[in-house]
Amino acid sequence: MRLVLASASPARLGVLRAAGADPLVEVSDVDEDALLAAHPDAEPARKVTLLAAAKAAAVAGRIAAEHPDALVVGCDSMLHVDGELVGKPGDPDTARRRWLSMAGRTGELLTGHAVLLLAGGAVAKEAEGHAVTGVRFADPTPQELTAYLGTGEPLNVAGAFTLDGFGGWFVDGIDGDPSNVIGISLPLLRRLLGGIGVSVVDLWHPRSGVPVPSGKES
Repeated sequence: MRLVLASASPARLGVLRAAGADPLVEVSDVDEDALLAAHPDAEPARKVTLLAAAKAAAVAGRIAAEHPDALVVGCDSMLHVDGELVGKPGDPDTARRRWLSMAGRTGELLTGHAVLLLAGGAVAKEAEGHAVTGVRFADPTPQELTAYLGTGEPLNVAGAFTLDGFGGWFVDGIDGDPSNVIGISLPLLRRLLGGIGVSVVDLWHPRSGVPVPSGKES
């Protein structure tokens, strides 16, 4: 079974690789703004889950011919703070405004997850869900914030921060699953996979250094 990650996020890829998997990366072409605009009244958790499902479906349709028996995982993360759901800021000015509004406060990092199991090129099973992790932000000095924005890191990540990069200096703590803040919740993904009959140990790659059963008895 080929594991396919429907995401361009190097952080998500890093989490999966560190956990023993070796996914193929296929980036979806989903118009996120259009999808969100079509569901303006959806709850925040539903919005990120809809995005994750759309990404997984788009990639599954693209790779089905070459990988007819595959497991496609789609994710989407956004930060919910002060009643607003925000994604990637995209530019330094937006990132600065977001940090000035959330510094010293608490937000919720939501990540939608969708898994599609392909058999013979068609979707045989699917599951979806979301994870929520509370994030307690520090209050960086003006000099620190300017330097952080200068790294370029916060411009293309949900909520304008990371936990596993430069942004980690400005996160006082989290309440919940840390892998979810990085972009993919391993505990949730394990439960979703179990629901469609897939064990995470079957995704562990021999190169991970973990012994993988060969099916032969000594």
